[in-house]
Amino acid sequence: MKLTGSVIKEQGVTFGVLLIKKPAFNTQSVREEARVAASSMPMFRNIPLVLACQDSGGRMTYSGRRDLANFLASVPVAAIPWKEYTVN
Repeated sequence: MKLTGSVIKEQGVTFGVLLIKKPAFNTQSVREEARVAASSMPMFRNIPLVLACQDSGGRMTYSGRRDLANFLASVPVAAIPWKEYTVN
C-alpha cells in the first residue's frame, strides 16, 4: 500500500501529515483507524499526526491537533514536502 504524507519540523515541533481520501476523512471512526495505522509506521511514530484531504477544487481540510491544523491551513499545499511511503 502506498501512502502520501510528510514529516514537518516547524518552530521546534515535529509532526506528521497524512493525506487520505475524502470519503474516509468524513467518517470519524475511519479517521481514527488511519491515525492508529499511521502511528505504527516508523516515520509517524511518537509524533502528533494531522490528517488531510483535498476536495475536487483543490481545497485542503485538516483534522488533528488544532494548533497544527491551523498552521497547515495557512501553508500553501505546494509548500508541504509530500512524500510517498510504501507500507507492507
